[in-house]
Amino acid sequence: MPPIDWSAYVPLGAIGFVRWASWLVRRVPAALYRPVVTGHREPMAVVVPVYQEEPAIFRRAIESWLANDVEEIILVIDSTDTTCQDIAKEYAHYGVQVVLTDVPGKRDALCKGWQAATTPLVALVDSDTVWARDVAARVSEPFADPKIGGVGTRQNVVNPSTLWQHLNDMYLDYRYFDEIASQTVVGRAVSCLSGRTAVYRRDLLLLIQDDFMQESFLGVPCMSGDDKRLTTLTLEAGYLTVMQRSARVWSTFPPDGKTFFKQRLRWSRNTWRSDLRALSSKWIWRHKFLGFSMLDKAVSSFTLLLAPTFMALALIRQHWAVAGLLALWWLVSRSAKMLPHLERKPSHLVTTMPLFIPLTFVMAIVKIYALATIRKQRWLTRDVEVSAKSKQVVRTIDAGDGDTQAEPEHEREREPVFAGPAGYGADGDHTGHTMPGVGGIGGVGGHLRPVPSPHDRDQGQGRRAAS
Repeated sequence: MPPIDWSAYVPLGAIGFVRWASWLVRRVPAALYRPVVTGHREPMAVVVPVYQEEPAIFRRAIESWLANDVEEIILVIDSTDTTCQDIAKEYAHYGVQVVLTDVPGKRDALCKGWQAATTPLVALVDSDTVWARDVAARVSEPFADPKIGGVGTRQNVVNPSTLWQHLNDMYLDYRYFDEIASQTVVGRAVSCLSGRTAVYRRDLLLLIQDDFMQESFLGVPCMSGDDKRLTTLTLEAGYLTVMQRSARVWSTFPPDGKTFFKQRLRWSRNTWRSDLRALSSKWIWRHKFLGFSMLDKAVSSFTLLLAPTFMALALIRQHWAVAGLLALWWLVSRSAKMLPHLERKPSHLVTTMPLFIPLTFVMAIVKIYALATIRKQRWLTRDVEVSAKSKQVVRTIDAGDGDTQAEPEHEREREPVFAGPAGYGADGDHTGHTMPGVGGIGGVGGHLRPVPSPHDRDQGQGRRAAS
C-alpha cells in the first residue's frame, strides 16, 4: 500500500470541523425544545384545497378533522373533480362546507378558503393529511402569545412501506427534531410552516394575501412554494412563527424513486427562491439565527460534495485506511444526526442508513441542479404549471419526456399515492401518539377505537352540525 500523505486530507478535515460546529450550533438549542403548554384554545377553521385526492385517504382525513371538533371545515374543490365533490357531500350533515373553483393552482384555492372562513384561526391543510385527535387543541396553545402569527406541526409519512417512503420519513424526523426545533427555540422564527398543516391568524392571512398571490421570481409568477411564501410574509409582517411538536399529523408520500426525486427537486427550487429573496431583504436580519440557518443550508449543498470527492481520491491512491475511516465516519456522523428517528425505528440503522448516506450526496447534486433551473415550476399532484409563453398558471397533462399540453375536458384519472392495507398500523413513539388508522380504526395516546362511518355516527358526536 502506498504511503499516506495525510496533509492532502487536511482541507477535508478543516471543512468537516466547520460543518460540525455549524450543526452543533443548531443541535444544542434543538435539544432544549419543549412544546408550548398554555391550555389556550381559539375557534378554528380547516381550509383544504382539493384536487383528485385518493378517496380512502380523503375520507380518513376528513374524519380526523371532524374528530378535532373544529368550528369549520371548508373544502375548496376543483370544479372538474366530481369524485371528491361526491365524497364531500357524504359529510355535509356535519357542517362540512364545499367551495368550488375553476381556477387552476393551489394558491387561489387557499385564498378562497380563508376568505370563506369566519374563525380567528385558520388551519391550511393538505387533502391527504390525517390529524391526531388533539391537533386543534395543541396547535392553538402558542397563539396565547399575540406575537405568534403562524404555528406548524410535527409531520410523518403515513404507513411507509417502500424504501422511498421510509427515507422521506427520516428526512421529516431530522427536520422537526433539528432545523425547525432550533429555529423555534432561538428567535421563534422558522423557515417554513409546512403546507401539510399550518395554522395562521385569519386577519394576518387577509393582510398578506395580495403579496401572496402576486409573488414572482425573476419575472416568472410563483405557483408552488406557497407554504414558504406564507411563512416569510408572516415574519416580514412582524409576527413570529413556531413549531408545536406535540401536534402530530401524517401525510402520503410517493412510493417510487422517480417521483421522490421530482418532489425533492421542486421543494429545492422553492427553498432557493424563498431563501435568496429573504437573504436579500432587510427583515431577515431581525431574525439572525434564521438568516444563519438559510446561509448554512445554501453552503452545505456545495461543501457536502467534497466528502465523496476525497473518498474517490483515497480509493484512486489506494489509501484504504483513509477510505475506511471516512466510510466509518459517515456512518457514525449521519447516525448521530438521525438519532431522533433511529430511536423511533432502531432497525433503520441497518436497513436504511447505508442507503441514506449516499442519498445525501445525491441530494446535494439535486439542490445544485435546482439552483441552476430555479425559474422552472410545476406541481406533481396538480396538473398545472407556469406557461413559458403567457407566464400564467395553466392546466397541463404529461405529453412525454417532460413536455406538457393543454388538458382535455374529460376528467383525468390520478394514480393513487395511498396504497396501504385496510389500516395504517401503529406508529407510536415517545410522544404517546398513535397514528389514526383507516378502514374504521383510529386513536391517540396508544388507545385504538372504532370510528363510525358518517352515515352511522350520531350527528351530536364529533362536532356540532351546521345550523
